[in-house]
Amino acid sequence: MMKDKKSEMQEFDFGFEKVSAQEKTEKVTHVFESVASRYDVMNDVMSLGIHRLWKALFVDSLPLHQQGVYLDVAGGTGDIAHAIAVRLRRFHMEAEVIVSDINLAMIGMGQKRYPQLNWLCSNAEDLSLEDNSVDVYTIAFGFRNITHREKALQEAYRVLKPGGKFCCLEFSQVAPSLEKFYDFYTFRIIPTLGEWIARDKEAYQYLSESIRTFLTREAFLDMLKKVGFSREKCETYTGGIVALHTGYKL
Repeated sequence: MMKDKKSEMQEFDFGFEKVSAQEKTEKVTHVFESVASRYDVMNDVMSLGIHRLWKALFVDSLPLHQQGVYLDVAGGTGDIAHAIAVRLRRFHMEAEVIVSDINLAMIGMGQKRYPQLNWLCSNAEDLSLEDNSVDVYTIAFGFRNITHREKALQEAYRVLKPGGKFCCLEFSQVAPSLEKFYDFYTFRIIPTLGEWIARDKEAYQYLSESIRTFLTREAFLDMLKKVGFSREKCETYTGGIVALHTGYKL
């Protein structure tokens, strides 16, 4: 009970705003409900299509497990999980691919597109899966939206089998030479595109701000180690715009 009270008193980043745990969860839910129908289009537009390359590199980095279980958390409309399934088929691997997301609006969009995937409405902080049941845990561009990040990592560690791999693709800190241009694009261009295309400037204002307030790469690796992951590692793409963090449950 004391832990819950402490959590209630904590403040969490919602972009540049400080809010309670409940407020952050509610606000993030509202953001993705608002943009669900145009989310994938916006990803293409605001990244100039580069997000597809990042995700392809991400999926190609995953280990292959015959009869394995792959869990994509905060999987949204299912593009990562679908790409995992396609790669497994290419190597003639039989495996289970599960998409987990807390947002029913995003899941609804994904189920229409990829009905063959296994869909799970579940909070990353409290996954409705058994201990030691997953071979590979992935999360792409969703970790910074989680309220209690350490708790989500503990859940990732819990559901992974011994030897299982945690893989997180997330926005990161750019190289100093790119900072001015990146700030202009992130804080001026992206919210404007959000207003024109997704008809929700505020949602993309938050998403832009959440990139700036997210953990440093070093802090993320420290958190992975604290939770119990081993062989934690970070690799950056496109001048540090995104980073791939990995770790193993040994």
